[in-house]
Amino acid sequence: QVQLVESGGGLVQAGGSLRLSCAASGNTFSDLNMGWFRQAPGKEREFVAHVSRSGDNIIYASSVKGRFTASRDTANNRAYLQMNNLKPEDTAVYYCGVATSIFARTRPDQYGSWGRGTQVTVSS
Repeated sequence: QVQLVESGGGLVQAGGSLRLSCAASGNTFSDLNMGWFRQAPGKEREFVAHVSRSGDNIIYASSVKGRFTASRDTANNRAYLQMNNLKPEDTAVYYCGVATSIFARTRPDQYGSWGRGTQVTVSS
């Protein structure tokens, strides 16, 4: 069973940057595709990025493409989400999860082992 812990969130002004980390325990993280999602108050969990187990294939939501960069360090069981040019609408709790099937892509119900999330707040 993989356990995930997100970190790196904070308060930043619009146009600023943050780098989120997802630390995994357990020895299967490197064998699994993973994803980043976010959830704003009163809204459903929303897809941000999908990262293949090798880190070579990455899919982004259209709302973050060109601003966010996802990556993973399989040797150290970590994944990262570099967020640049942040906008107030990026404000949310950000979560990482591992895919529960090889077909998992953009739906949150295709992922599991969620961490507690890290809060990102972007002020205008």
